[in-house]
Amino acid sequence: MKNLKLKSARAALDLSQQELANRVGVSRQTINSIEKGDYNPTINLCIQICKVLGKTLDELFWDAE
Repeated sequence: MKNLKLKSARAALDLSQQELANRVGVSRQTINSIEKGDYNPTINLCIQICKVLGKTLDELFWDAE
């Protein structure tokens, strides 16, 4: 399932995939794969992404369905 919440939060801060990747220490391809739903990140990576984007784990990664 695509992670549109992550993509939206990143775009709201005007960050490219590359800029977010640099800030959390992964490749741009990793961020792209997370957004496309092809890769489930580790909890540590999720936390790092949340810190950079100023969001909680629930806001970015919880799927109520």
